[in-house]
Amino acid sequence: MKLFYFTATGNSLYVAKRIGGELYSIPQMIKEGNYEFEDDAIGFVYPCHGFGMARLVNDFVKKSKLKADYFFAIMTYGGKSASGLHQMERVAAEAGIRFNYTNEILMVDNFLLTFKIEDEIQNKDPKEIEERIHQIGEDIRSRKNHLIRKGIPSDVISKYGRRLADRLSYNFAYKRFQVNDNCNGCKICAQVCPANNIYVAEKPEFSHQCEVCFACIHLCPQNAIHLKSERSQARYINQNVKLKEIIDANHQGI
Repeated sequence: MKLFYFTATGNSLYVAKRIGGELYSIPQMIKEGNYEFEDDAIGFVYPCHGFGMARLVNDFVKKSKLKADYFFAIMTYGGKSASGLHQMERVAAEAGIRFNYTNEILMVDNFLLTFKIEDEIQNKDPKEIEERIHQIGEDIRSRKNHLIRKGIPSDVISKYGRRLADRLSYNFAYKRFQVNDNCNGCKICAQVCPANNIYVAEKPEFSHQCEVCFACIHLCPQNAIHLKSERSQARYINQNVKLKEIIDANHQGI
């Protein structure tokens, strides 16, 4: 079984590790130009972005040439998921992929414009998350057939919410991220950025292809990167994932 994942602060990577199989980072596959795979089962784990999926995930799925008897997709989310999984189905259909199983997992949300990280950590029950991951893993191992359906209103929210997110995201970091004097030029922000959107000379400089994943903000060791109008100065990384794992998954350097 092959499992493709995209992660920013560790939730989706942790889920992918728990489900098991051969893990492949989507940003790294894009970097390598590697889109052709075959196995008995192939899956995706990704976070909800704008009620859908991040551009990187969308682009990889569209270009992929995958062969399997069983396809599945798991979406992590923290607020509202709408029909993000149905969007994945529509995009995947363009690449000839027909899903057998889709599901979603409520986890800590890192979106600082909307959520206070302290509240997110307090309100999301680790036991419930573990039980959910375990059940989904069992479903996949037994090759269960099940597709999430939310109805037309949710489909519309995902369709237009993702379109809006696409329009706003490219310049998001360039316009809205700020770096304070805590920065020591360690370049961790550039190493965890999946979009190759950060250049560091003395301090980070942001370009115009942000994925709004907030990896750079949350994983900065000095808490030096901030978002205008952020609701929390607390930061988040999944406690079961190490910083090096996210660097290995997202680093676009040569």
